[in-house]
Order: sequence, then C-alpha cells, then structure tokens
Amino acid sequence: MEGITQDVFGHLSDGTPVLLFTLNNDRGVSARVMNYGATLVELMVPDRDGRPGDVVLGFDAFDRYPAGSQYFGCIVGRVANRIRGARFCLDGTEYTLTANDGANHLHGGEQGFGKVMWQCEPMTHEAGPALSCTYTSADGEEGYPGTLTVTVNYILTRSGVLRLEYRATADKPTPVNLTNHSYYNLACGGTVLEHILTLRASRYTEPDASLTPTGRILPVAGTPLDFTRAASVGGRMGQLETGGYDHNYVIDPAISRLARTAELYEPQSGRVMEVYTTEPGIQLYTGNFLNGITGKAGRSYARHSGLCLETQHFPDAVHQPEFPSVVLRPDATYTQVTEFAFSAR
Repeated sequence: MEGITQDVFGHLSDGTPVLLFTLNNDRGVSARVMNYGATLVELMVPDRDGRPGDVVLGFDAFDRYPAGSQYFGCIVGRVANRIRGARFCLDGTEYTLTANDGANHLHGGEQGFGKVMWQCEPMTHEAGPALSCTYTSADGEEGYPGTLTVTVNYILTRSGVLRLEYRATADKPTPVNLTNHSYYNLACGGTVLEHILTLRASRYTEPDASLTPTGRILPVAGTPLDFTRAASVGGRMGQLETGGYDHNYVIDPAISRLARTAELYEPQSGRVMEVYTTEPGIQLYTGNFLNGITGKAGRSYARHSGLCLETQHFPDAVHQPEFPSVVLRPDATYTQVTEFAFSAR
C-alpha cells in the first residue's frame, strides 16, 4: 500500500539510533532510505513478470556502512567527484581540503555528506510518499568555507519514478556539487556487463591518470565511450586502459530543463531505468574498485557488480573556468532535480 514507514536500522557507537524509512507505492516499487548519509539502502522494482527485485547494492545491516560502504547509495558532497590537489582558490583566498584520494579530494572528503547523520522526516507530496532529509555542514568542514544547509527530498511517485530534489544555501561563497552515489544492477545479481546503456552525451571531459579532468572536452565518436546508440556496458570495456568506465559525460543541450539523459536496460529481467536530470554532466562508473566485498544476502560484490550514473556538475570545476561553475554565493540557491524512472519490457 502507498505510504511511508519508519524502523530502527542500527545504532551509532554512542547509541544514537539510525532510522530506516520505507516508501511504498501501489505499483510494487519501494525505496528504503536511512538517515545516515541520506542513503538509499534498497530499491525494489518489478521485472517484466511482476516479480520485485532489489536493484541497488548495499548491506543488510547498518554496521557495515561506516567502514566499507564504497559510497553505496549515499548523498555525496559538499563537492562530488574529484578536486585536483585538494585545494582551490575562491575570491583571492586559497582553501585546503581533505586529501582522501591520493593528493586529490574525492566526494567531499573523509566524512563528506555520506558518513554523517541527516535529519529526515516524512513529508506530504502530491506525487506520492516522500522523505525530506536535511544536513547543515559547518564552516570549515573538510576545509570548505561557509555554513551550508542542504535538503534532499526523496519522492516515490505513483508512476514508478524515484525523484530526488536537491536544495542548498550558504552564508559564504563555497563550491557545491551534490549527487547520489547508488550502484545499480537491474538483474539483481551477477555483473552489469550485459546491461544495455544509452547516453544522450556526445562529449566527455578528458581524464588524466588520476581520473581528474585535463580541461579538454572531447567527442565520444569513434571511441569506446560512445553510448549515443544503445550498446552493452561490457562490449568495449577491454579497450579502456582503466579496465572500466569512470568518466564524466557532457550531457547534450537539453530541450527542456529536466531532460532525459540515460537509459539502462537489462534484457533478462526486462527492467528499464531512465534517468532525467537538470544537471550538465553524468558520471558513468562501473564499479571498477569493487573487490569482492560481501553485500546483501551474502552476495559478493566483485568488479562490475553495479554501475553508477551520477548526475552532477563537472569534476574539478573549481580549477576549470570553461566548465559550468559550482560556486554557490549567499544571494543564490543551489537546486538540482534528478529522476530515475522504472519500467519493464
């Protein structure tokens, strides 16, 4: 039945309960979100025969998340993806961030937004059951300037869409680039190499050896990165020196503000996931660093067991004046909307 329920998923080391909220609609789709990291823990979606399956990677118990999560399902920020050298200059002042990816800063630092407690409350929304998650990031957290207040609303619509609405305000200029870091596997097992992917993106930001943009924006045509026509995820992966995809795609100019950007199809189950977003970029990451970690129901998450489609601004935008700016100023509001629409064929 449509609605939202609340349970205790575990406890922090100081005894604080970690809450798990379950959003249900009448089409057999349900989403579970916990207040630690505003994390999408489970997403049940029917296959072509109406059988539900969990299409996101994660853990059965909360105590597995703090140390070994691989960012499973969480909101990442203050700035998603990489910042070269873990530092940037803004309005003449240089800021030093936490370096947690070699010399670079990744996904907001050691804690970021994925390893903190959010304030989550059910909310009323005309489209279906919804959960509002809020976090206030203090001035200086992970090295960032200004106090930033972030709200992410998870909305499960009656038509089978999981909609994420992001909003943030700051009291000082600061970079902001938020995304959700769920790993999807529409087969609910095995790898994603046989999934069929289409991306409305004819260009990408060229990465260097540290997976940080060089500043060049290149065409995907004639390369293994070209998903402008539907292709299997693993079909050309062997041509990549990295052994998998970890690339930021430049979304082709949108006809409308919320634009259809990607389609992921799994032939055996018939499940389809379409991605719509207001963001200019989308990171395709194929779980290249998954190393056999034990996940839900004892399943081993080997390399390529899931893939991420992270809607975002471009990585390292603070150092690339040609990229869309990620600087949020006190007189403005950061907003972003991304939808994951599920169906079967």
